[in-house]
Amino acid sequence: MKILHVVGARPNFMKVEPVARALAALEGIDQILVHTGQHYDPDMSDVFFRELGLPAPDVNLEVGSGTHAVQTALIMMRFEETAGEQRPDLVMVYGDVNSTVASALVCAKLGIPVAHVEAGLRSFDRSMPEEINRLLTDQISDLLFTPSRDGNENLAREGVPDHKVHLVGNVMIDTLVRLLPAADLRWPELRRSLELNGNFGLVTLHRPANVDEPSRLARLMSSLETIAHRLPLLFPVHPRTRDRLSIPGLKRANSSLRLMDPVGYLDFLALQKHARVVITDSGGIQEETTFLGVPCLTMRENTERPVTIATGTNNLVGTDPAGLEREVERVLDGDGKSGSVPPLWDGKTGERIAGIIGRRYL
Repeated sequence: MKILHVVGARPNFMKVEPVARALAALEGIDQILVHTGQHYDPDMSDVFFRELGLPAPDVNLEVGSGTHAVQTALIMMRFEETAGEQRPDLVMVYGDVNSTVASALVCAKLGIPVAHVEAGLRSFDRSMPEEINRLLTDQISDLLFTPSRDGNENLAREGVPDHKVHLVGNVMIDTLVRLLPAADLRWPELRRSLELNGNFGLVTLHRPANVDEPSRLARLMSSLETIAHRLPLLFPVHPRTRDRLSIPGLKRANSSLRLMDPVGYLDFLALQKHARVVITDSGGIQEETTFLGVPCLTMRENTERPVTIATGTNNLVGTDPAGLEREVERVLDGDGKSGSVPPLWDGKTGERIAGIIGRRYL
């Protein structure tokens, strides 16, 4: 059996590794890793492949950046050639990026079965491109692996047959569980090199609603500077945000708000674990902080991961910087949110996925 894994952005790398590793334990499976090149930055890609122990991609489509339409079209055109050459028995797609929906659409046209890992998540906000990607991918997938019960409920409401849907848990947590000991070993040196002698907060922001409008980004940076007077903040800057901050006047002067280059997964995991609070607009970080028990303040109006709010440590604060300042004060005053780990977020999701595929196809 030949399985193609399609990845296109950094969160996909963390999701594919546990699945590929679990499938490698089964006999009779040949795996091909396809990187669309949707997001490519050496600081954001190469180090992740190395730290996760992923082999170099077998195929790189080298699509690069572009509008949603251009990027999706290029992925479809180039992936169709790859699918024709490789003739896979199953294509596995991950998450909700353009690579996910583009490759799934190609497979639907070619009659190739598709498995969607992290299916069923919904923000119920169709202004988000990722929401469109999630909806379409789930409608044309043959196997849908959900991370939490709300995913199953969403798919049932949308008419997806029950026999296609499998609640398996959160595959990103598999990677976290496996690599947390290595992150712990790095912490003493990381703390020394960053001169972290007390509490600190961790910031990561990259979504258009937060960083694309200069006046909004300026207000957000001003709030972060205000927060940093009470709690020093580390801000590893995503390439997208770095470009926006190049506008004169947006970078701040407060030395307690430290803008950094992106860091690898192990270092970022160590920083998350030891942060007093994490400020983010990333879906994956909402999940990781929930597992780690660290208060998370999400700068969004909605989330496709409501289990991190209902069960975990996540708190939606919207995109108003004043609301962020208030919530940080609550955390520092000891009134932050506590939570628990959702069911099946146990580091064994990849094994459950491999077991289902093995029983169905082998």
